[in-house]
Amino acid sequence: MESTVAYTTSLRYYTHMFDRCLYFNINALTRLVNKKWVEAFEAFDLSPAHSYMLRVVLSKPGITQKELSAELRLEKSTITRFVDALQKKDLVSRKAGGVDGREQNIHPTRKAKKIQAPLEELGDRLYQTMVSTIGKEKLTTLVSLLQESARKMK
Repeated sequence: MESTVAYTTSLRYYTHMFDRCLYFNINALTRLVNKKWVEAFEAFDLSPAHSYMLRVVLSKPGITQKELSAELRLEKSTITRFVDALQKKDLVSRKAGGVDGREQNIHPTRKAKKIQAPLEELGDRLYQTMVSTIGKEKLTTLVSLLQESARKMK
């Protein structure tokens, strides 16, 4: 009897702990979403993160690395690595910009422009998958709450 009570109490504690654990729940969702996105972007030989960066560059040719950092909410060193990776795949190029030429503007290449429409279509399909799975209102709410939480936690 005592072990049953202890087990039930422990189970309730752990259940309660995970019900209020932001870290565990965000990471569980991230793993599930990441698996779908990685599989989807394999066709382009790109990671989801590189694909999203490329989509930003395609929509804003000449964007600076600083602007990319703000747009994607990633550290400048991460942006540099991503740009390097996309440049090695001949998807972006760097051009000196700014007043003194030290700022790097990132431009899409012809190769990138050729895959722009399929990349956008894939992004739309992934969005529709999430809408079908979660529901449009819940998805919109979830994304808004995550963005707001990220801003508040800075």
